[in-house]
Amino acid sequence: MSSVLPISSATSYANAANAGASSTTPAAAPKALGQADFLKLLSTQFQNQDPMKPMDDTAFIAQMAQFTTLQQTQTLTQQMTQMRTMQDLSTANGYLGRSVTVDAGDGTVATGNVTAIDASGATPMLVLNGQSYSLYSVLRLENGSVPVPPSASTP
Repeated sequence: MSSVLPISSATSYANAANAGASSTTPAAAPKALGQADFLKLLSTQFQNQDPMKPMDDTAFIAQMAQFTTLQQTQTLTQQMTQMRTMQDLSTANGYLGRSVTVDAGDGTVATGNVTAIDASGATPMLVLNGQSYSLYSVLRLENGSVPVPPSASTP
């Protein structure tokens, strides 16, 4: 019967989770370990422990504390991401109707009035002159709006 060692850190947890992987398969990109992974590993550990040497209760308590810390960290990360998204959207909305200069990403800049906000992606996009630019590409913000020249069709 193989022995299963208690988990003392996320690193050893990741190593234990990958212990059965073949050395001939290409290395997969590292992924975040979640609650289900931790519970699956803990369950396997209980199933494979030596009945004559049950897991020490202090090791179990330490693992549960690590699991609780993992859950709290994940919750905090999610809340921080939501707050950042709301803050970015609020900032972008403050640019509506204002003149901005943005880095166009190809070594040039674009200047114009922000006519819309596109919040469909991960980062709010400012729409000016019919083009979308990342909120983070703003180089300059003017108090007023840039005068829009009259169109050729206007008498």
